[in-house]
Amino acid sequence: MRLIIRLISAVFVAIALGLGVVLLLPGEKIAALAAEQLEKQTGRTLTFSGPVRLTFWPTLGMKADGVSLANAEWGNNQPLLRAERLTIGLAAADLLRGNVKVTEVSAVLPHLNLQTRADGVGNWVFDQGGSAAASSGESSDTAVSVDKLLLTGASLRYAAHGAEVVEMKQIDLMAHWPDPQGTAQIDLTLRPEGKPVRLQGEIGTFAQFLQGGVASVGLSVDMPGAKARFDGNADLAGDAKGRLTIDAQSPQEASAAVGIDLPLAGTALFAGDITYTSDKKLSVRDMDLTALDNQLSGALDLDLAAKVPQLNLRLKAGDLKLPDVAGETSGGEVKDNSGWSKDPIDASALSLVNGKIALGFNSLRAGDVQLGASSVLLSIDRARAVLEMLPVQAFGGTIQGQLVANNRNGLSVGGALGFNGVHLEKALGQTADFDRLNGELLGELDFLGVGNSMDAIMKTLSGKGWFEVGKGFYTGFDLEALMRSGGGNGGSTVFDALSASFTMQDGVLNSTDLLASVKGAKVTGVGNVDLGEQRLDFLFKPELSAQDGLTIPVKVAGPWDDPKIRPDLDAAIKPKLKEVETKVKDQAKEKLREKLSEELNTEVAPERDLNEVLKDRIEQEAKDQLLKFLGGN
Repeated sequence: MRLIIRLISAVFVAIALGLGVVLLLPGEKIAALAAEQLEKQTGRTLTFSGPVRLTFWPTLGMKADGVSLANAEWGNNQPLLRAERLTIGLAAADLLRGNVKVTEVSAVLPHLNLQTRADGVGNWVFDQGGSAAASSGESSDTAVSVDKLLLTGASLRYAAHGAEVVEMKQIDLMAHWPDPQGTAQIDLTLRPEGKPVRLQGEIGTFAQFLQGGVASVGLSVDMPGAKARFDGNADLAGDAKGRLTIDAQSPQEASAAVGIDLPLAGTALFAGDITYTSDKKLSVRDMDLTALDNQLSGALDLDLAAKVPQLNLRLKAGDLKLPDVAGETSGGEVKDNSGWSKDPIDASALSLVNGKIALGFNSLRAGDVQLGASSVLLSIDRARAVLEMLPVQAFGGTIQGQLVANNRNGLSVGGALGFNGVHLEKALGQTADFDRLNGELLGELDFLGVGNSMDAIMKTLSGKGWFEVGKGFYTGFDLEALMRSGGGNGGSTVFDALSASFTMQDGVLNSTDLLASVKGAKVTGVGNVDLGEQRLDFLFKPELSAQDGLTIPVKVAGPWDDPKIRPDLDAAIKPKLKEVETKVKDQAKEKLREKLSEELNTEVAPERDLNEVLKDRIEQEAKDQLLKFLGGN
């Protein structure tokens, strides 16, 4: 909008003012006199490299070839305006009354070289030398107006201070300005990417507008895939305020027409009260946006003057539905289950803007993932983004905390999350297509991963967490049947409670205190999950409350998409063998004790060591024999 307004005004100022002065000076030396007079009034040099001819039929006027108008002193060394040929038509009746009314100005292959300096002043703003002109006795008060302006095949170079240069070709402009103090009708066609973008509208009090005043502006835009309308006020400095509406039937086609890649399917509607100031600040109020069959409302503040644009966006929505981007594959692509993706993650977008984006909604559905009424706040500062959940209603429970993506010195991702009442069958089913585990989750998770790919991040994960699950079940194998000699639940593991704490280091999760209550038994678990390599290795051990059968530990190991689940017979048999060995030893000792009691004719207490009993008996027997020997002598 700002570029378009400046383009139109620059054309009128450069052509209407300059050529109006030229036409006041008839005669054989019209070119030299015109250049001299224009330089007095504008401070710019007008050059004719070709002939200047008067025309009387079919239109009174003049033709000039090789016309160029000098740039401002502070501008580059290229002229402000060049044209291969300039044709000007005059109204004879007005000319006789001392007025110069240009009925038509047409330019063949004109080129505009527009620039702005640091204070926002454009090179099309002339230093008016009115006093010099008046003192020279020239007719400086002669009224000049342009009825019709026609540019065909024009080119444009626009270099705003501190911004990238914009260049356009194949510009067509037709404008009507019949009343010097009235409204100018504009019909402008641009082709930034080859396809036509047409702007039609009106600028009220156009003369005042050219002098830097505020004027009413109404513009309609018609382009491939979209239409837009602006109604409000604007000035040459770039300030604008009004209502903007956009109806994009094909946002992707419309964005491509102006050189932007926006892969947005469906239709999009926008309406808002916008205010744009010359210091590059944009605000939008009473904003309504419809895209992807979603309706949102809110407000926006954007500071484009900052080194990194500063954004403050607030959005509210009812029921949101987003495409399942993660679940889509292209062209029959086969999913690779060999590990995490090693494709580089492009996180450069985190450096494009700083600010905050707040979003609240009643519900959200993205593919199979469904969220309830939630509020989130995304804060971005120097390539570091923090997503706060305030909270998020998800999977039948709530999730609070924050997720962080930091791309200041390489990419790292982390988070601190709390879960309450989350239904595992919904959470795992909707996010990982895994619905075998049922129960309500309570827990916390802190994590950090570093790397520029999913593979690198998962292999560097560190952190800690804990969880508790109430009554639930796991479908797929019967842990109770595997651990007991008898019993079971027909292919499912039913538990009354499940809990564990864990730590993560170098992508490996370790837990030593997993505890499950399974139908009269407590099951402990020890092991690890290699998150980077997608493997697990856990040993589950039962602790029966009643000794009613052989208990068998269960080993779960291998790739997590197809682990091997088997009873650990070695761990089951060894304790039993030791138990039997101990029992046999005890029985042998008891028989030996009974035999000794019988042979020694004395009671041997169970708690006494048999070796001590024998030793005491031998000592006693030796004493008795010695006494007999001494008594016999």
